[in-house]
Amino acid sequence: MKKYIVDTNALISFVTDRNLDQQKKIAPLFDAALQSKAQILCHQHVLTEFIYVMEKVYNVSKPTINIMVSDFRSTPGVEIIDTLDLETVLSYWPASIQDFGDAVIASLGKTTKGSVIVSFDQKLIKTLKKLGISTHTF
Repeated sequence: MKKYIVDTNALISFVTDRNLDQQKKIAPLFDAALQSKAQILCHQHVLTEFIYVMEKVYNVSKPTINIMVSDFRSTPGVEIIDTLDLETVLSYWPASIQDFGDAVIASLGKTTKGSVIVSFDQKLIKTLKKLGISTHTF
């Protein structure tokens, strides 16, 4: 089964209408996970960033964000990863990847067999490819 590692912008694109084109592209991955045809991996760091952005940028209430995260966490086909290979993260950050959160995602992609990283951040995708980390192309 294919494993898709989502970054914060992919998750936000899925749950908001900020970019309908991105939402349309990411939705089939979540549908595949619901049908046990794929697995969505989400690092705890992504959830932390998601919570911050939803509250501070989109002005979503904390109780609503709590429900969103709880629903996401309990979605079939979704797995929250809370371990961190700090050695791998630090090997990427800040030398190759300037954003610490992106380095966390890269480390997960590097250490999780059969996985691809899903992001709409083209700069990150380009960097990941240079590092030999698999990415999903829409």
